[in-house]
Amino acid sequence: MSENIFIGTDSGATTTKFSAVRENGEAVSTKILQRPTNSEKGRDAVIASWIGGVGDFLAQNNLQWSQVAGVGLAIPGPYERYGVFGKSPNLPASFCGWDVRADYSAALAKQVSRAVPLVVGNDGNYGGVAEAKLARGDKKISVAMLMPGSGLGCAFVGADGLSLDGDTLAGMEAGHMPVPLHLLGRGGDKPFPCGCGRDWGCVEAYTTISSLPHLLAEKLLKFPDHELAKSSAPLKEKILSLRSRAQKGDALALEIFDFQARVMGLHVANLAMALDPGIFIIGGGLMDHEVTTPEFRERYVRLIHEAALPYLWPQQRNTLKIVPAILGDLSQAIGAALVALYQSRK
Repeated sequence: MSENIFIGTDSGATTTKFSAVRENGEAVSTKILQRPTNSEKGRDAVIASWIGGVGDFLAQNNLQWSQVAGVGLAIPGPYERYGVFGKSPNLPASFCGWDVRADYSAALAKQVSRAVPLVVGNDGNYGGVAEAKLARGDKKISVAMLMPGSGLGCAFVGADGLSLDGDTLAGMEAGHMPVPLHLLGRGGDKPFPCGCGRDWGCVEAYTTISSLPHLLAEKLLKFPDHELAKSSAPLKEKILSLRSRAQKGDALALEIFDFQARVMGLHVANLAMALDPGIFIIGGGLMDHEVTTPEFRERYVRLIHEAALPYLWPQQRNTLKIVPAILGDLSQAIGAALVALYQSRK
């Protein structure tokens, strides 16, 4: 009898990644399979892309559609309700109100000639599920994950391996909690703007790519003779150069990422008060092993820990672990597959 597998589909606006796990929770492959999402071509094209991608993944790994026992779909929020897209800044306006769960379920059932259980959830939450499995090993420890990139993805994974979604599916949108700016000597400053529209100084606005233009402008006042102060390169090019500059010891760039790390540390302490996880995982591009050095990653995580430490309860100071993410771009697809597996056991 062939082994059952659980498929993970991680769909962004432009690219969809595919993975799968076996019944024991181990990944079928650690090789990324990506296909265009085709969101610009409409809903039917997206569903066709997902079905085609799953078929390609199965073929590449000598698996059959008949072995698919469940599917997980990781998609960006917000949602109108479970499995239904809300208004997203990165997807066509026609996707708002789309019951993607119903349409993907129907397509899977047609392909397999039977109903296939489908779970749908936030891509950041599902990424946390996969990373949490690796970080805690055999221990029943809750895990929080923070993933700075273009935005700040956040997840909390309980001891049961499942993420906190919340009653309106907006659980762990923690990137839009306010930063205690006064602790960073910025109490009288006007908060950096955030794409969510809140004006209280969102953590995301100080820890992600969106903060870099503002932080660079501030630091150039301190470093008026810096190469970037004299450069005629586009702002985006200057911003994207900061990570590599920091890894070469550039003082201006290091100050920027050190500041971001301290903000993240205060956020860790804040979340520790509410959630009390045993492990925090730091993901995102700053933890990418292919483009950052061990020294850079270690410095960033160390500064997070140092900034958080004074605001933790005594027991937390002795036990809290902060570790870098491992799976990178695979995490959300693997996490979606794991949630499908975990739900099948209930």
